[in-house]
Amino acid sequence: MRSIKYLVVMLFAISLSGCTGMSPREQSTLSGGAIGAGGGALLSGVSGGRPAVGAVLGGAAGALTGYILGDQGGARSRKRR
Repeated sequence: MRSIKYLVVMLFAISLSGCTGMSPREQSTLSGGAIGAGGGALLSGVSGGRPAVGAVLGGAAGALTGYILGDQGGARSRKRR
């Protein structure tokens, strides 16, 4: 039982370290996908649909939105230089 807890903690730490060094656009794409997947699963579960389908569709829509809106401030600051 103790080894399982150790394994879970190590996997969690490794998964968090995988997000270091991401650009602002990559961060917003990831955040948008995660928020969209959670929202899609919640809404489809509440409405009587299949939460997995809602999570996939919401995640795709959220990731696309995050990618499009991702680095707007950075693009403006680069143009001013």
